[in-house]
Amino acid sequence: QITTLINHKDKPKRSDKTLQAIQRVGQAVNLAVGRFVTVGEAIANENHELKEEMSVACIEARRAGETIAQLTDVASLDHPESDSHITIFTDKTGVVKAARLLLSSVTKVLVLADRIVIKQIITSRNKVLATMEQLEKVSSFQEFVQIFSQFGNEMVEFAHLTGDRQNDLKDEKKKARMAASRAVLEKCTMMLLTASKTCLRHPDCESARINKDGVFHRMRLALEQVIEIVTDSRPNGESEMPPISIYSGIKEFKNKVEGLRENLYFLSKENLSTMLEVILEHTEDFTDSAYTSHEHREHILELSKQAKMELEQLVSVWMQAQNQKTKDLMEDLEVAILKTCQCMNELKREVHSAATSLAADLLKYHTDHMVLKALKITGVEGNLEAVAEYTCKLSEQKEQLVEMCRLLRHVSGTEPLEITCIHAEDTFQVTGPQIISAAETLALHPSSKIAKENLEVFCEAWESQLSDMSVLLREINDVFEGRRGEKRVYLSLPRPGKHNANLKALKPVKLDTEEQAKIAKLGLELHLLTSDVDSETEKWEDQENEIVQHGQGMSSMAYSMYLFTRGEGLLKTTQDLFHQAEIFATEGTKLAAALQAFSDQVHNDDKPLLLLEAEKLMAMCKQLQITAKASVQGKSATFTKVDACILKTRNVMTLLCQLLPLCCKLLRKNKAGNGCLKPAPPWRQDRIRTGTNGHTAERRTETFGIKSLEHHVTNMTFLESK
Repeated sequence: QITTLINHKDKPKRSDKTLQAIQRVGQAVNLAVGRFVTVGEAIANENHELKEEMSVACIEARRAGETIAQLTDVASLDHPESDSHITIFTDKTGVVKAARLLLSSVTKVLVLADRIVIKQIITSRNKVLATMEQLEKVSSFQEFVQIFSQFGNEMVEFAHLTGDRQNDLKDEKKKARMAASRAVLEKCTMMLLTASKTCLRHPDCESARINKDGVFHRMRLALEQVIEIVTDSRPNGESEMPPISIYSGIKEFKNKVEGLRENLYFLSKENLSTMLEVILEHTEDFTDSAYTSHEHREHILELSKQAKMELEQLVSVWMQAQNQKTKDLMEDLEVAILKTCQCMNELKREVHSAATSLAADLLKYHTDHMVLKALKITGVEGNLEAVAEYTCKLSEQKEQLVEMCRLLRHVSGTEPLEITCIHAEDTFQVTGPQIISAAETLALHPSSKIAKENLEVFCEAWESQLSDMSVLLREINDVFEGRRGEKRVYLSLPRPGKHNANLKALKPVKLDTEEQAKIAKLGLELHLLTSDVDSETEKWEDQENEIVQHGQGMSSMAYSMYLFTRGEGLLKTTQDLFHQAEIFATEGTKLAAALQAFSDQVHNDDKPLLLLEAEKLMAMCKQLQITAKASVQGKSATFTKVDACILKTRNVMTLLCQLLPLCCKLLRKNKAGNGCLKPAPPWRQDRIRTGTNGHTAERRTETFGIKSLEHHVTNMTFLESK
């Protein structure tokens, strides 16, 4: 509105419509400033140390708003000129000055308000730390229960403050670090409860004390990291050294090499050589690892050697081109650039394959949790010798998983995923010894129910982290294959100018804690269905098949809707959810059309079933679209609509779980030569001729990407429910 006023062009003739519009804009600015300042003044009254500064800024903002309203009050133009009333037409510089004062004072109010938020988080952290110190020193159950109740309330307050701050952070790296710290605090709160109770029950048990001390230490580190992120500072003024991955190193190296096309003199050959040396040093993490296969190790060493040779050739041509810029030399330079970049791409592909294949094998091998089960059984039996044997096996497992996380970090592809890998590594590193101390305590006190419960809690944390690793591995593969990137995940959110009608009709709101609790079961069912669909799509040999790609897109969107039920993810408001449901239904309709086209190639025995399922899918998607587009008002009606959208999405996903194996079976029949499909399928060819690439781009724009790092974090709702 201010920009509109300042950019207004003076004209000798001004219509009544123009005059009224200018006056309305001026009044609107003044009213908006008034509302803003009212909030600022209320904040000032609650925070005496900043009251004076805040009050001055609010007074300046209010004065500037009133000045703008006066200068745009054009009613006096109907009066005689002798009124000498100053307006935007007689003194445009006055509006410019008032606008500058307004913007600077509003910025000052925002900065002061932000300082207050930071202070609230620090104060909340200090309260949590003080109560933790009391919890460490308690000697009776009664006192512990009383203090832990206070601690729980303080942690809930801290969770709310840091959760809001996490959502407000613009830096994805900081957001990921905050999410990791909050995840630690959430899990450790339950661990602190059982570990402390175990220590109180068995005060002379050394392993119980070690177990408890480990939890307190980890919580303090997490609390400290939150404050570092919030205040943007490091202890003792240290500067944070970001971990360098092979992916980021290769990306930067290639950018420099390709930059030689534009400028032959912007960097030195020593600079380029040093960059390659750093990358190759990091590949030693793979070649030196006991868990890297012989084949991968040999390929990485060969590609490292080739990269050095390609760079030598590039430098040679580059130096010649600096002295003599002939056409032949520039062509040779282009070839050298292409060969160097190609070699780096192959190296990147090889380390990715080495890391992800190791991760897939380890996660599959440890999915039965046999060591944890054995520790629980032998602990209850009081068999110290067997517990010692299985703790050794758990230590071996921990080393394998830590190594897996280190290698995955190199190929994660984005900074938030790198931080997730580091967080996972820390979790395995810390949780392993804690499980061992909990198991030893149980073995020493086999009849202790609280020692048994304590071991269960730590084992659950381990299992939960393994489950998170499966999701993380899928995300890393998605980024590598270009299916999901850092920017694409935002594309299906409502954007100004694209969905204005919806944005005006519905006020975006968030679900509160009670509503999230009500819808949690439905969300969990949706989560399980996305896993089932992903498992089915992975069975297809042709991952480029249109049916598979539609299924993957729908699964990704359903996952983001599940995250919404937990108060996580990039769907922040109910309006975001409804828009996502519309896109999901559209994707389902496209899948139904693809199934109908596919049915034309199926012989009579199988065709009716496939057509019936396709029609059923089409009808369900239309119903979902109607529900998502329906206009509602009021909190209760909005929640009912949210519930209906997720319920209908779940029903579509259930049908999708049946459709995918059916289609896969028909395709396999055809490959086996059973004549299930007619030859030369025109439906596929027609689609290629009519622009498959355009369709894919459109679908990728609409598909809401799978979770970023923040999706690994919950909001401590279990404490609030207690």
